[in-house]
Amino acid sequence: MKMGKRWFVGLALLLLLGFAVVGCSSSDSSTEDTPDATNTNETEEAPPATEGEEVSLEIFQFKVEFKDQFEALAKTYEEENPNVNINITTVGGGQDYGVALRAKFASGDEPDIYNVGGPQDVEDWIDSLADLSDTESASLALDGTLEGVSRDGQILGLPYNQEGYGLIYNKRVFEEAGIDPSSITTLASLEEAVKTLDEKKEELGLDAVFALPAAETWVTGLHLSNAFIAPEFNNDVIAAFEASQLEFKYSDAMKKVLDLQNDYSVQPVVSLDYSRQVEELFSLERVALIQQGNWVYNSIADMDPELAQDGIGILPIPVEGFKEDAIPVGVPMYWAVNKNSDDAKIAAAKEFLDWLYTSEIGKQTVVEDFKFIPAYEGYDSSKISDPLAKEIYQYAQEGRTIGWTFMGYPSSWGQDVLGVAIQKYLSDGQSWDDLVEEVKTAWEEAR
Repeated sequence: MKMGKRWFVGLALLLLLGFAVVGCSSSDSSTEDTPDATNTNETEEAPPATEGEEVSLEIFQFKVEFKDQFEALAKTYEEENPNVNINITTVGGGQDYGVALRAKFASGDEPDIYNVGGPQDVEDWIDSLADLSDTESASLALDGTLEGVSRDGQILGLPYNQEGYGLIYNKRVFEEAGIDPSSITTLASLEEAVKTLDEKKEELGLDAVFALPAAETWVTGLHLSNAFIAPEFNNDVIAAFEASQLEFKYSDAMKKVLDLQNDYSVQPVVSLDYSRQVEELFSLERVALIQQGNWVYNSIADMDPELAQDGIGILPIPVEGFKEDAIPVGVPMYWAVNKNSDDAKIAAAKEFLDWLYTSEIGKQTVVEDFKFIPAYEGYDSSKISDPLAKEIYQYAQEGRTIGWTFMGYPSSWGQDVLGVAIQKYLSDGQSWDDLVEEVKTAWEEAR
């Protein structure tokens, strides 16, 4: 997550210096372990704590869409470091990672490396977070990317990557409908484009204009809401985390965008999930627009490589009264190391994470295979091949961004309170005014 002006300055500096970028979110649920193997570490500055002794690292992570590539890279690390075993469990998409992580710890089978999302997660997991200040990765993290995981002079997480999201569109469909994507910089122009697409949907071969996956409460309760709540806190995740109340100043603006997606979406939206939205409806060109981010690139490429590389772009999420031509950009999640693991495992975990982001093979894989937008110095921007990542860079260069503050929401508020309330609203189970009052009260009670 990013917050405040320092983050935007940091990202702008990254762009000026030519550092690299590429590639969150989920697909259908997936939980698999990689086979056992072996390894040590090649980061020169890391202590040789794992040399000569067998170490087995358990990684419990949430990012489904890079699961196979991550497992392959871990095998490479094991080959280079034959005394380290890396076992990876991936939980995402249809499964709630936070719930799964708590269950994992409660079982006594605690992972050595896991994911936290920002200041609220740091508060929740403070007793299990090792200080990562001595890692090379921490020293190379871009300005502003560590604020959400810093506490009392310690750095308690390392950023996965940077991501941006908005309304991903099909270029062919827009061209055939006579719509210029560059002209869509306001809510009014978006509404006009959507109505044109709807009028022509049969000749364009569309089932609907949108696929709104309201079954995924992270799409609505976290990502969509962030665009309309971040401005209230000046794009500062710490300000959101410390706020005792939510004004929900831009709730009416959020309703307009949510209603637009729902009114022109494949139905019923409350049972529509990420996999069907991205892999079936959008990748098969049955809808023209989806609210998602650059993390969907691999999923689309698996279905239609040509569409992924040449046929998609990203439009703003218009926030009336704030910015109507911007997209949210931030850090989606952080790597954490369990401070309750034994010393050899903690050292090996730090070495692996440093290798992941600072070795040449790690950096190459992060950009080219993971399709990540790195949150670290030392990457070659010319290596970016993902068209969505390139557009996100452009948005950032132009200052057309909104910060990520949803990791500063009260625990579970975004998904379990707001996301669920949105499902009720979309099912005509409650009014929007009642929803707003309900979620504001829940925020205050949680704080």
